[in-house]
Amino acid sequence: MSEISERYATIADGFDTRLVGVGPDQWSNPTPCTDWTLRDLVTHVINTHRRVVSNVDAGEVIEMDKEGDLLGAFAAARASVEAALNDPARSSKVTNGMFGEQTFESLVGRLLSSDTLVHTWDLARATGQDPRLDPEAVAKAAEFLSPIDEAIRRPGGFAAKIAPPDGADSQTQLMNFCGRAV
Repeated sequence: MSEISERYATIADGFDTRLVGVGPDQWSNPTPCTDWTLRDLVTHVINTHRRVVSNVDAGEVIEMDKEGDLLGAFAAARASVEAALNDPARSSKVTNGMFGEQTFESLVGRLLSSDTLVHTWDLARATGQDPRLDPEAVAKAAEFLSPIDEAIRRPGGFAAKIAPPDGADSQTQLMNFCGRAV
């Protein structure tokens, strides 16, 4: 298992743990992504997984029905990512997208892992669950996101940065960078 596969699994475990902890009356809760309810946020994460896998499989992306089985859909989307990561031919396939030419494994390690990690925090905050994230995953997400600051500040992307308080830990710094008030 590669470092990226292991990190992705850790991040996906964190998202899944919070997803399982969602109460039946919480799906319409607001999230730190001001335009999204909890259901919208989880649907976005699933659709992002599906789009990333479509890069390696050249398949059509079927958007998630946000009224559908979100827990089952996330499990299936995660399994698709992990299967591709564990297949040397698929994980090394070069894709070309918004962030340039890179292997599927790199796309998962950079974009998908960062997106899922940030939205794990959003999910936790929207449902009153533990918002602590894996410190190594936080460091890798910051490493990926910092150089593309302007590219992620667009409609549908991250909000304006928030200046972190003096002495803020790395997770707080990342969330503030992503426009989340901690």
